[in-house]
Parts: sequence; C-alpha cells; structure tokens
Amino acid sequence: MRAVFVAAFVAFLISLFGTPIAIKYFTRLKADQPIRTEGPQTHLGKKGTPTMGGVVFIFATLVAYTGGHVALTTLPDKQLRPAGPTATAVVLLGLFVFTGLLGFLDDYLKVAKRNSDGLNKRGKLIGQALIGAIFGAIALYVGAKKTGRQEVTTVASPKLSWVHDIDWLNIGKIAAVVFFVFVVMSMSNAVNLTDGLDGLATGTSILVLISYMAIAFWQYRHWCADAQYTADFCYDVRDPLEMALIAGAAVGALVGFLWWNTSPARIFMGDTGSMALGSLIAGLAVATKTILLLPLLGLLFVIIVVTWVMQIGSYRTTGKRIFRMVPLQHHFELAGWSEVNIVVRFWIIAGLGVAAALGLFAADFLRVMSGAS
Repeated sequence: MRAVFVAAFVAFLISLFGTPIAIKYFTRLKADQPIRTEGPQTHLGKKGTPTMGGVVFIFATLVAYTGGHVALTTLPDKQLRPAGPTATAVVLLGLFVFTGLLGFLDDYLKVAKRNSDGLNKRGKLIGQALIGAIFGAIALYVGAKKTGRQEVTTVASPKLSWVHDIDWLNIGKIAAVVFFVFVVMSMSNAVNLTDGLDGLATGTSILVLISYMAIAFWQYRHWCADAQYTADFCYDVRDPLEMALIAGAAVGALVGFLWWNTSPARIFMGDTGSMALGSLIAGLAVATKTILLLPLLGLLFVIIVVTWVMQIGSYRTTGKRIFRMVPLQHHFELAGWSEVNIVVRFWIIAGLGVAAALGLFAADFLRVMSGAS
C-alpha cells in the first residue's frame, strides 16, 4: 500500500502546483473553452476560462506511476511486485494517454475554430474505436504469463465478469475485443457528457477511481499468484498492484486538479481529460474483472447517458423533449438549481452507486469465505 500512497501523493503535488502553470500558459495562448450559446445563460460567465486542463493530471499520473515503481523496490517479495512496466500498465496508461490525445485534438479544434463543435462525431468515434481495438487486442492476446499458482493469463479475459469471470459467459477473444471497444467508447463518452459543470466529472471520477484502487489492492492481498496465500479463494487477475498504483496516481492527480476546478473553475479538463478518464475507468473495469459491476460503480455516468439517449430518441421520434436540456445537469440548471447544488447532489448519487458496488464486491468475498469455512 505504501507504493500506492506514494504515487497518489506525488501525483497530487504535481497536479496541485502544475495546474496554475497550465492556467497561465493556456490563458496566454487564448485557449479558452468556447461556450454554447444555446446552453444555460449562466455559462456565459465562464467565457475566457482555459480548457485542456486534462493535460496536467494525465502528466501527473504518468510521473507518479514512475515514482510508485521506485517505492515498489522496498517490497520484500520480488515475485509479487512488478520489476518494470507490465502489460497491464501498457493497456491502462495507453488508453489514458491516447484517448487523452484524441480529446486534445478535439479541444484544439474547438479553440482554433472558436466554436464548440471541435472534431466531428464520426472522427471522434472512429478514433475511440481504433484506440480501443488496439489496446483491446493487447489486453486479450499479449502478455500471457504464469506467476506462482496463477495460470497463464492476459490482462483481459474472453469471459464476461461480475466480481470474477463468469465461466458460462465465455464469448471468445474476438468478441471480447469488440466488447472491450464498446466499453471504452461508452465510458469515454459518458464521462465526456458528465463534464460541463465545475468539478462534476472530476469529483465523480475520483469516487470511481478510489473504488477501483480499493478493489485492485484487495485483489492483490488475495491474489492467486501469491504462493503463500493458502485460502480456498483468490482473485485470478493479472498485476493487481499495478492497477491499484495507476488508479491511486490518477486519484491524487485529480484531487490536485479539483482544487482549481471547483466552482468557479479556473480551468476546465476539456475533452482531453474527460475522454482519458472514461477510457481509464473502462480499462480498470476489464482488468479487475468487474465489468458487469461497472454500471453501478459509474451510476451517475450511466444515468446521464441514459437520459441523454431518452431525450434524443424522444425528440427524433415524437418531436418532444423529456427534459429541458441534456446532458441532465443542464436540465436542473434551467430548473433553477445552482451549479454547486447540482454538483454536490450528483456527487452524492455517484457515491451511493460506488458504495453499493463495493458492498456487493465485499459481500461476494464474505459469501465465499463463509462457504469455505
């Protein structure tokens, strides 16, 4: 756990002190977020606020990951600690960085064109699908190894998972890559839709990533690769300490960024940050084998996507709107809620989803343990 805390603390410091530098730099470049004229009128006051802030916490996470690996050298059991970057890190950090670059391109085009359109929808979806396919193939086909008692495994599994792989839901590797792409695209766009109010996507992502840090570390403490672990129950995952390290680093980086991103935000994460966070969360869900638990862990993201789909579907089929505006947070703005009230209440909803998901995760462990005894 020491290495995870080191990574989180390093990322926090880099992000906390690096964000003001980014604010000055992007302000000087006039890289401010174009404001939608058809959106809530209160957003017009945000004009001039720089965007692309996601660059800061992506950079902070990468540096902190390296710092965490330095701390790993203090662990006594060399077999259980990675000697260097693993296939899991390649997949998770690769998704994080490359979807961040795709989002950066989108943000850059918005700034250059001085409107909120940016990269067209088709280009964005193709980019997400391509990135998901590349790292999905790596996750399913590359990096198989055997450690201790653990069978040969890859980062991802061809089986769908709840808290573990579900044996009778083996969809095969090719279908699993396609499903991986779907999850990456879904989460990347879900976090992107949730962004839009100061601190909303940042705080929600912190809650989800803390839960994945806890899940991954618990899996490390009950890992099938540990020859000293004699219980009848263990987690058959690959590199759980790496997952906890990366999630912890991202949490620290986001907390430092949130200091400057709460209302009124001094800088927005932009698509650079939101798309990167969504894909990282998707990767963690696949790597920890909790993919079917993700809709509950990311409850707020799911609600915002579902209501967005409902609105679009209703308008295209009946010409009527269900909500005043989507994404859902803007509906409540137009209903008269203050931005801070919306953010805090949405954080509560996100927290309830995380608490319920962690409860189910723990309940499964206790159920198996009680049955084994």
